[in-house]
This record gives sequence, C-alpha cells and structure tokens, in this order.
Amino acid sequence: MDQFDLGAGVQLRVQPRYLKTADAMPMLRPPDLVDPAEVGEVTAIKAGNQLAVRFRRGIFLFERSQLRLVS
Repeated sequence: MDQFDLGAGVQLRVQPRYLKTADAMPMLRPPDLVDPAEVGEVTAIKAGNQLAVRFRRGIFLFERSQLRLVS
C-alpha cells in the first residue's frame, strides 16, 4: 500500500464521476476541474482513508485508492 504523507505529490488513477470539495460544507463539483495528468499535493489526512489534495483549481477529497504517488 502506498504511504501518503503530508506534502506528497499525487495524481489521479482514474477520473472520478464528481469531485467533493474539502470545505467545511463540502460541495460536489464537476470532474473536469482536475486534469488526470495534473500533480496535486496532499494537504490533510482525513478519517476513513480520505485525503485532502490541493490541485490548481481547489482542494478536493479523495479515497486513497483513487490516487497514486508521483516522484
């Protein structure tokens, strides 16, 4: 299993059906806000195997299985 630490660079494994913002009141956003080739930065490790990741167009929540580490 990949070790995701704060500040780690990640990319999407697959494009999700929607994106969930990491705001106090999360909203669902269209998936095209994040390009699958874009590298994001892990900003928080949440309960339930979720990670908050900062991409160019915002911070979104993802399951660990949706992400892969980049070097």
